Amino acid sequence: MGWIKRNLFFVVGGLLALGLLGGAGFFIYTGWARNSEKSDKLNEIYGKLQEISQEQPSPGNQKIDNTRIARDQEKQVREWIAAAGKYFQNIAAIPPGTPVTSEAYAAALRRMIDTLQHEAEGASVTLPPKYDFSFAAQRSLVKFAAGSLEPLAAQLGEVKAISEILFAARVNDLDGIQRVRVSDDDTAGLQSDYIEQRPTTNELAIVTPYVITFRSFTPELARVISGFATSPNPFIVKSITVQPAGAATTTASADVAPNPYGGPGGDRRYYRGGVMPQPLGMPPADQPTPAAGRGGSQPVLKEQLLHITLEVDIVKLLPKS
Repeated sequence: MGWIKRNLFFVVGGLLALGLLGGAGFFIYTGWARNSEKSDKLNEIYGKLQEISQEQPSPGNQKIDNTRIARDQEKQVREWIAAAGKYFQNIAAIPPGTPVTSEAYAAALRRMIDTLQHEAEGASVTLPPKYDFSFAAQRSLVKFAAGSLEPLAAQLGEVKAISEILFAARVNDLDGIQRVRVSDDDTAGLQSDYIEQRPTTNELAIVTPYVITFRSFTPELARVISGFATSPNPFIVKSITVQPAGAATTTASADVAPNPYGGPGGDRRYYRGGVMPQPLGMPPADQPTPAAGRGGSQPVLKEQLLHITLEVDIVKLLPKS
């Protein structure tokens, strides 16, 4: 103890030095631990960067900036989507708005069927007798199955849009439009009014199929396809089946020969070169004999009435989330 008293300042200084050395060691250890952790993260980042640079396609280098190119391409795609949006305008339901009441739909249905029948008559398009445009099951009703009014209103608007394209193309005969069943009332309807397919839904839209059967010549068919292609509504022609109209005729009355031109008297609207097309199964009309001495056979264009079946999808975009 005497030595400590004589060297008190030395002892105190030594203890302080030891304390400082211990604090410095602890500080160095914690700093080393942090540096080691940061070094591991930095090595991980370098490894990830190297992995990305070796991917195909890679982000690029000093000469080629693939990231900028990707952003430019994304901008182009978004501009294309905006431009294509004008061809995906949803078809308005009939009657419009929600909720749809039974009284409003019943009145709109009868009015629309009457309007379409008059439009067909004005365009010289032959319809089946008392044709209801696939709504025979609903036309006589005043009360409808629960939950069916909104889908039926949407289908009525879509059938109207399809019919008006056919009328504008002036097809010879509209044999029928078939739609999917959306109501319990449809089970009591004509089976020829429906198809067995169902609407499909993906992350972008609801796709609803229709089948359209009509008879026409090739120019009218071309106008129908053009009408669907240029419509502001989202129609997609999925398939086209074409056969001679005579091949689709299975029955005829005993005293009237089958006429592929839409009616007992035939459709006299279509001429080519002043020659009236003849119904299938009948002898051809007398053709003018080519003048002798001109050499070679003279070309003759024979236009034939066609029985056409179109499968058309209607795309309804889902609301943006």
